[in-house]
Amino acid sequence: MTKDEKKKIDTDSNIIYVGNKPPMNYVTAIMALLNSGNFTEVVLKARGNAISRAVDAAEITHNRFLTNTEVKHIDIGTEVVTNEDGRKSNVSSIEICLAMKKTEKE
Repeated sequence: MTKDEKKKIDTDSNIIYVGNKPPMNYVTAIMALLNSGNFTEVVLKARGNAISRAVDAAEITHNRFLTNTEVKHIDIGTEVVTNEDGRKSNVSSIEICLAMKKTEKE
């Protein structure tokens, strides 16, 4: 996979995995998916330290750029992850679903 292929947004999926990039990178991805017309909602998934970036990205998108979106639901949980040395540890996880608000015409 080339660098250009990695930068492309997966338009077949409405899931964005949040990692170590700045929140504005994820805001751009959210806006691209919602404005593409293919999806009416986007799911942000994050674990551990990336949870705060996912929340930031959702709030920045909702409050500044796409004010016609709403947080449809938030799921929190714990996932069991096996470390490199074979130990298992619990990691917090979050899923934030952002959806376009339905207009009264629909």
